[in-house]
Amino acid sequence: MPQAALLRIGELSRRSGVSPELLRAWERRYELLQPTRSEGGLRLYSDADVERVRAMQRNLASGLAAAEAARLAAAEEAPATPTALRPSAMRDELASAFAAFDEARAHAVLDGVFAASTLDAALSAVIVPYLHELGERWEAGDASVEEEHFASGVLRGRLLGLARDWGRGLGPPILLACAPGEQHDLGLIAFGLALRARGWRIGYLGADTPLESVVGAAAAFAPAFVVVSSVDAQRFERHAVELRRIAQTRRLCLGGNGAAGAKVDVDAMRLTGDPVEEADRLTELVAR
Repeated sequence: MPQAALLRIGELSRRSGVSPELLRAWERRYELLQPTRSEGGLRLYSDADVERVRAMQRNLASGLAAAEAARLAAAEEAPATPTALRPSAMRDELASAFAAFDEARAHAVLDGVFAASTLDAALSAVIVPYLHELGERWEAGDASVEEEHFASGVLRGRLLGLARDWGRGLGPPILLACAPGEQHDLGLIAFGLALRARGWRIGYLGADTPLESVVGAAAAFAPAFVVVSSVDAQRFERHAVELRRIAQTRRLCLGGNGAAGAKVDVDAMRLTGDPVEEADRLTELVAR
């Protein structure tokens, strides 16, 4: 094949609308792509690879699991009976994969979700509702501690993979941290991804962050807002004095389920809803 007909992965990504990371995952997991190598060792892709990626996207959008979508795309077939992508079905598939500790299957489901929907839809319709369902099952004793840890670990890895370079850009900066002792950070990561999609620059401190570290990071990052998150209202109440000090110099938000019932006299916005909706609310506030 003439060299001019071969594409590097960045051009394949631009032509197909699929991120380089997801293209590499499809190549690695399903052998969907068949690159050649340049003399310097770079992977080079053909027009046939472009068509297989587009077929993969069509198959995923019709509701097929990623492995089946790749098999049909590689065989240049089309799904016989296209069906609408149903978020509830995808959540059920995800729950089934995590209950079986089947990481490969869980990644395949997530591949389908991200390929067939926008980031906002993936977060609001599949991932965040699944996390709520998992938490409810855990509280009811229907999900084990190990299942919750396994699912959280896989999802955290996928979401942080999407968060690469979320601190760059020209939009307003925002600093995100979990309250001291708080380990549940997936909702906060989802919120950061939704903000990044709206042009914000994200500074992320992660789980169990001492509030003195938040103060130090805020001095260096100069955020438009500081968000401290917790699922437990008592974590806010135990640190009310430190939160008031932050609020004296920064625009403070309390996020997560714990923010709704926290009895703290702090000048702070409460962010207790869906991460995408709250990202819209904060973005509209800044615009005004």
